Amino acid sequence: MIEGASKIVITGGGQGIGRALARHFAQKGHKIFILDVNKEGVQYTAEKHLKEHSDRVAWGHCDLTNSDAVRKTIKDAADYLGGRIDFLINNAGISHPYWPDDKTMEDPSTLDVWRKYVDVNLTGNFVLSQAVIPYMKVEKSEDKKKLPGSETGSAGPCILNISSFRGLISDPNQEGYAATKAGLIGLTTAMAVSLQHYGIRVNAISPGRIKATHENKEGDEKGEEWDIGEDDVKPHPSNRAGMPEDITEAAEYMLGAGFTTGQNLVVDGGVTVVK
Repeated sequence: MIEGASKIVITGGGQGIGRALARHFAQKGHKIFILDVNKEGVQYTAEKHLKEHSDRVAWGHCDLTNSDAVRKTIKDAADYLGGRIDFLINNAGISHPYWPDDKTMEDPSTLDVWRKYVDVNLTGNFVLSQAVIPYMKVEKSEDKKKLPGSETGSAGPCILNISSFRGLISDPNQEGYAATKAGLIGLTTAMAVSLQHYGIRVNAISPGRIKATHENKEGDEKGEEWDIGEDDVKPHPSNRAGMPEDITEAAEYMLGAGFTTGQNLVVDGGVTVVK
């Protein structure tokens, strides 16, 4: 659990899991800044869906393939949050796992799509993490010569990367998606080691099949809710597919777990343990 009101940046907050994360932390009383490449979606989330929390929610429009725009948006977020960012949730990314138009990696045209996966899912999240360091890092206290997190009850700042169980297992024709999600897990490990001296923890969550198509403006207008079909039961030892709330609860744990860094929490209903 996160103690007290925190300042949180959430990417991909316009729809899906990102919107659920924004709602969860806004309802908990935290001050949040959400950003998304979908301007209409992120504006709707901040100004309509989370209207009752408008005093602690702001938004930005940002394309993760534009590094200058990413850095500017993080500065805007830090300004809104009072110059300090406690947590960054790197949720944004290309979510469609398959090559377009039923292509396979044999088709040379998939190389352009591969580069897009790398630019967004890996490079974009690296630049985001890089940009928050000046607003997140902590200095050793003069009296204790210690960093936050080094004592019980002090979790300190954290970067949380949202990867995927497809970084561990894959269906055919998911090379671009699976490779970059696996790379994000590796980036999590490396960053956790490198950012130790800044007092910043870094963790990852790898969701399985999370049904979140209702988490958007259209879903609100149609009154859509989370539902489960027969195909959602059989692959899951948990007997259901995931809800967005399964990820928001996992995120809250990982952000507040002061003795946890460099770890990847798989939240997939048990799919990856099935032979």
